[in-house]
Amino acid sequence: MINQWKIDSSWSLFLDRDGVINERIWDGYVLDFKDFIFKPNTVESLKSLTHFFSHTIIITNQQCVSKNLISLSELDEIHHQMLREINAKGGEITGIYAATEEKNKTPFRRKPNITMGLEAQKQFPTIDLSKSIMVGDTDSDIQFGKNLGMKTILMKSAEINTIKADLEISNLTELVDFLMK
Repeated sequence: MINQWKIDSSWSLFLDRDGVINERIWDGYVLDFKDFIFKPNTVESLKSLTHFFSHTIIITNQQCVSKNLISLSELDEIHHQMLREINAKGGEITGIYAATEEKNKTPFRRKPNITMGLEAQKQFPTIDLSKSIMVGDTDSDIQFGKNLGMKTILMKSAEINTIKADLEISNLTELVDFLMK
């Protein structure tokens, strides 16, 4: 199916963080980088994906900040360390957007709201949302992509999903394999 999308280097890739890039903590949050565990082969896959897409953007809901479990600067430090490891292996993340408010609280940046996607497009005007892919493991990720007119890919997990994505994968290596066909 992915070959039918005619993906070239003008496309952008949007990725959820927890459950796509790192192991999701089901009953809690990543509050320190020692708890940030990359999913197997993700860093290597991000290196390959960097070559396929013009932009690779992380879009993440992080209500742990508004719950005062972690500060914004601590969240930024986790992301800085994550980027350092990705960059060291040849990958590149264009931008990270984090919604730090709690569910159903203002300013309503959380996925599936489209605010973070529009912020990325404003910062990087060459992003064409109709030539973008959203990869996530939850209904809110998939709905976010659909709300912006993106192609959607569900990363299969223990999460129960009710919204149909355009494609399902088990890991980012499968996405690389699809793109190389």
